[in-house]
Amino acid sequence: MPSPQQNKLLVLFYHQVLKEADPILCDEPDAETFDWQMGVISKYFNVLPLSEAYELMIRGRLPRRAVCVTFDDGYANNIDVAYPILKKWNIPATFFIAVGFLDGGRMWNDTVIESIRRADQEYLDLSKFGLSGYEISDESQRLNVIREILNELKYLSVNERMHKVERIAEFIGKELPDHMMMRSEQVAELHKGGMEIGGHTVNHPILARLSSEEAESEIVSGKNVLYELLGDQVTSFAYPNGVPGKDYTGLHVDIVRRAGFRLAVSTAWGCATNRIDRYQLPRIGSWDRTPERFSLRLLRTYLDRNVLTA
Repeated sequence: MPSPQQNKLLVLFYHQVLKEADPILCDEPDAETFDWQMGVISKYFNVLPLSEAYELMIRGRLPRRAVCVTFDDGYANNIDVAYPILKKWNIPATFFIAVGFLDGGRMWNDTVIESIRRADQEYLDLSKFGLSGYEISDESQRLNVIREILNELKYLSVNERMHKVERIAEFIGKELPDHMMMRSEQVAELHKGGMEIGGHTVNHPILARLSSEEAESEIVSGKNVLYELLGDQVTSFAYPNGVPGKDYTGLHVDIVRRAGFRLAVSTAWGCATNRIDRYQLPRIGSWDRTPERFSLRLLRTYLDRNVLTA
């Protein structure tokens, strides 16, 4: 019979791991921070591959303080920066890939971020794009403006969002990086290195804003591209943005199930147990910047009695 602290699974999620700290991407850990974070979980937790951890959990055999590490989207620094650190600490991870941005693509939010980062103006008037005018005379203002614009654009349709983003980038008129996401062969390299690759749609849309047919195409096509790339089954999925009831619904859970995935993760906060829907496993972010606060967050979440059950 498992003890009260067994059979609970804590899943961490990341997007990027930067070579050096970046005040514009202040929620993303740098290599030094990620290194000690992986050192902490390697020392104090039992780190498992996501698929294996779930199978152990449903059989009641999950070890105490079980943790999984996941990454969303498919950024190039996942393999350039994070992967060597994962290998150093012998930590398995799952990488959820939005396949439409591989091989030179750039996610819409990064187009916004990198355009505003590079803008020459101290005042940016985007009213012609249905937005506002913004003071961007210092780094703090630029960061706040980026967050505001991303929130404004996030829930538009894919086509409307991309149209506005492209027009904003053209208006600012700066050359933007085109090497931010992984190449196909790098995804295959992670897979060959023992890392799990999961689905994350093609274009990273908010699924709840699509028709059921569009949502199914995004989910299934993304899975098929990864299968062709890896020559192996893709069994896990991450909902873009991932807030239950807002970014995806029960309709999308059913599509993921029918598509042949064996589990899926959201961004609902908390620990998972075998009482929770295997297609809506919760995860937690990891933005703490000291080992003490990071360890405390993990332990408090792991020991929380109010575990998600649906």
